[in-house]
Amino acid sequence: QVQLVESGGGSVQAGGSLRLSCAASRYTSSSYSMGWFRQAPGKDREGVAAIDDDGSTCYADSVKGRFTISQDNGKKSAYLQMNSLKPEDTAMYYCAADAARRLRKPLNRYEYNYWGQGTQVTVSS
Repeated sequence: QVQLVESGGGSVQAGGSLRLSCAASRYTSSSYSMGWFRQAPGKDREGVAAIDDDGSTCYADSVKGRFTISQDNGKKSAYLQMNSLKPEDTAMYYCAADAARRLRKPLNRYEYNYWGQGTQVTVSS
């Protein structure tokens, strides 16, 4: 069973930056796609950014130009660099993974089989 552990969340003022990390373990496949999702109170979980096994990335329109997803060469970790943070970015952020080289809808939560417990990001105005 793949395990994902997020870290790096916290509180920051608007305009600030945070870097989230997702440490993965117990991989059983040689290929993985990974994504970052977020969920604010009372709202659905939404896809923020995703990266496939070939390193191709995609982003939600709301974070394009501000957030950057990356992964290490061994694909054991994924990162989300968040710049120019806004109060509306406040949410619980989750890391997700799936043993697929490429996902058809990488920002769709139902494409992923493995999830972390989440890390809270709070942006104050």
